[in-house]
Amino acid sequence: MAAAPSDRPYDVVVLGATGFTGALTAAALAARAPADLRWAIAGRNAGKLAACRTELVGAHPTAPAPGTVAAEVTDGASLRALAESTRVLVTTVGPYVEHGAGVVAACAAAGTDYLDLTGEPEFVDRMYVEHHAEAVRTGARLVHACGFDSIPHDLGAQFTVEQLPEGAALKVRGYVRAQGRFSGGTFHSAVTAFSRPRQNLAAARARRAVEPRENGRRVHVENGTPHRALGAWAVPMPTIDPQVVGRSARALERYGPEFTYGHYAAVKHLPIALGGVAGVTALFGAAQVPAVRRALLSRIGSGDGPTAAQIAAGWFSVRFAGEGGGRRVLCEVAGGDPGYGETSKMLADAALCLALDDLPATAGQVTTAQAMGPALRTRLERSGIAFRVLEGPAAVT
Repeated sequence: MAAAPSDRPYDVVVLGATGFTGALTAAALAARAPADLRWAIAGRNAGKLAACRTELVGAHPTAPAPGTVAAEVTDGASLRALAESTRVLVTTVGPYVEHGAGVVAACAAAGTDYLDLTGEPEFVDRMYVEHHAEAVRTGARLVHACGFDSIPHDLGAQFTVEQLPEGAALKVRGYVRAQGRFSGGTFHSAVTAFSRPRQNLAAARARRAVEPRENGRRVHVENGTPHRALGAWAVPMPTIDPQVVGRSARALERYGPEFTYGHYAAVKHLPIALGGVAGVTALFGAAQVPAVRRALLSRIGSGDGPTAAQIAAGWFSVRFAGEGGGRRVLCEVAGGDPGYGETSKMLADAALCLALDDLPATAGQVTTAQAMGPALRTRLERSGIAFRVLEGPAAVT
């Protein structure tokens, strides 16, 4: 039998800490760790782990020093031992559809809270079908998409809903502006996801077959069409974010008896918007051809990432236009580099939130809004990510 979470040697473990995003996450965790936090970094290469630990201790001498744990995502026994050693397990090892299933399985069986950065709908749906029920039984909280996918959108929509009347039909649209550079790992995950349209569809169908039906409340996620909004062209974004917001709305009655969400990129000039759509379409098409896909993936290593200067120049802003109950409001979530500067903060704050904060009783596969909500928002605001009301709530005329 696994030890009870309170009896385990660690509060938080970061798996993949020697990779680009994992190292940033471990550094963000060290910068935020209270003195009594028991935490560790994990990976398959003992030498790299030791070097990572030395770097963390040197950069954060007043933080609690992390332990090191050897673990391999292809070794079920080592993953079980890892999951049973900690209350919260964070993994940055992707693409998750290739490397994540064993970690989720180990956490669900051990009653260990799980966090990742996936933006892969197929992986999230498969993990729900395969491990949600077991996680409910053991009390594990399985929380996917804990970076720019999808924390600003999920918590931003929740924040916007909180500004509108209760018990009313609500509609929220998110408009995303951002500047940042992708890492090799993110590129590999996106291309892998694009290359699997049939598997994505099959996973979504399998989830619908076992997921409980809506009970008296209606939630709708817009397919979306290009339109003008907030002084820009709004183009639908083919990301996991609207699915996550929809799942939060289905789980939480505060979103009202009827809730609609749309998710868009906000682009000032129409040619740039059309060029972005064309670029995504071309990448999707290229991902369907194995030889072309291999050539694309070979150009960028999965461990490559932007420079510190490129990260420092990044920023994001998501504006949420909400209405319902005769009121209208405009809110914003904003911060620095979306891909790495802020994503590592979001993941570290989410780990500390699950490990240390007083949260609603949830289990199984849950969203950040459902599992953590305002408590995580408070941590993010302390980390410099802004949640604010720009206009309203004003009466609809």
